[in-house]
Amino acid sequence: MDNKFKVSPGTIARTILLALAFINQILTATGHSVIDIDDETVEALVSSIFTIVIAIVAWWKNNSFTQAALTGDDVMNRIKDSENDAIVSDEDIETEDDEEN
Repeated sequence: MDNKFKVSPGTIARTILLALAFINQILTATGHSVIDIDDETVEALVSSIFTIVIAIVAWWKNNSFTQAALTGDDVMNRIKDSENDAIVSDEDIETEDDEEN
C-alpha cells in the first residue's frame, strides 16, 4: 500500500477544529449562542491564554543577561556560522571527470 498520500492526525484534528469554529461563527452571527459565556469569562480566558503563550516563548528562548552568558552566545553564533560556511552542496564539488571535460 502506498503511504504517499497519508494524512497526518494533526491535519485531521486542525481541519475538524476549523470546521467547528466556522459553524460556531455562523450560529453566533445568526443569533444562536452555542457557547454561553459572559464577557468577564472571555476576558479572563484571553488574558490567561496571552500569559501562557508569552511564558512559553520567554521560557523557550535563550535569555542571556550576564556578561559570561553573552560571551557564550557570541562564541556559539560564531561556531554555527563557521559550520554553515563549511556546508558545501554536491553541485559545488567538482569531480575529476568534470575537470577533464
